[in-house]
Amino acid sequence: MQRIATGIDIGTHHIKVVIAERTGDPKDPPRILGTGFAESRGLRHGYIISGGDVTRSVSLAVAQAEKAAKTKVREAYVGVGGVSLSEIFSRGETIVTRGDGEISERDVAQALAASESSISPSQMLNHKIIHTIPLRYMVDGNPLMGSRPQGLKGIKLAVETLFITCLTQHFKDLVEAVEEAGIEVQDIVAAPLAASFVTITKPQKMAGCILANIGAETFSIVVFEDGVPISIKVFPTGGSDITNDIALGLRVPIEEAEQIKLGAITGRDVPRRKLEDIITRRLSDMFKLVEAHLKKMGKDGLLPAGIIITGGGSRIQTATDLAKAVLRLPSRLAHLTAIDSKMQLKDGSWAVAYGLTIWGFTSPDFGGSESGRWDMVRMARRILKKFLP
Repeated sequence: MQRIATGIDIGTHHIKVVIAERTGDPKDPPRILGTGFAESRGLRHGYIISGGDVTRSVSLAVAQAEKAAKTKVREAYVGVGGVSLSEIFSRGETIVTRGDGEISERDVAQALAASESSISPSQMLNHKIIHTIPLRYMVDGNPLMGSRPQGLKGIKLAVETLFITCLTQHFKDLVEAVEEAGIEVQDIVAAPLAASFVTITKPQKMAGCILANIGAETFSIVVFEDGVPISIKVFPTGGSDITNDIALGLRVPIEEAEQIKLGAITGRDVPRRKLEDIITRRLSDMFKLVEAHLKKMGKDGLLPAGIIITGGGSRIQTATDLAKAVLRLPSRLAHLTAIDSKMQLKDGSWAVAYGLTIWGFTSPDFGGSESGRWDMVRMARRILKKFLP
């Protein structure tokens, strides 16, 4: 049985690769064998604008990881992020087919298919579904406690479903760029979901929380409640906007502004109050976007486990305090752990790449290409299995 999985996180500014090994105990996280890092080229807000540049960056990062792990990467799990990620909610229902009224997997598949069919063509225009997540089942109009309607009896089965989508062209460009580097894409996974596997606990997901990833040009969130993701959102703003604000506000070169943002000593006498005002203004605006989204969901102030912040922008010292003030929720930085690893990951910006290896190891068909081959029941079960206790 194959014991190694590779995760590739293609970010707007950096590409990160993690090669991990399955341990003997399934309760232990994967053991990290090697990591690779390269500057991204050919992307903007998560979109690929030059496939050749992306391929070269992927090749550099993978080669670095291969050298550290002393193994060859032939296939990988790839994270998709950027503003092309979106969500669609839909409801579908079906009549139970068995004469004795017992709900079967076929009925669940028909209900999920009905919820997909209910999506309007305008919502799916140029988009591709990458994850199907059943949020709630109802049997004869009664909400089901638990996640498995199979075996219950009734006349009508209904399901409320969250579909996570991305632009079809972006999906194709991503697969092509990676495969041009000589790596077979095993699966494409929404980056915010991949990050959640190694940054937040199941009790936090059950209570309700937000995982926020402050990237270079995007700011993504995934909201959890009752153990499953109930919303995903990507905003077209990120750490680069803070850097640009500092460069303009303090009239310093962009490279120096980046160092100042992260608290590095540059030798320049920086007016601290003005710097804090610049950073506070931009970060507050970002967290207000989250607040507005939560209000739209009816969840503002109602997620006891609070907000967990990851990504490169999480290294800004005031990020957690501002999130707590704006959202009126507990706030903390994400922490990654790797048991029995040959090497440790430096910070939360590696969460997606490492989480992708966990996605791979928990795949029922680990070791074989599966992209595009899942029927709806298996896709839904696979998602829920990763989140529920």
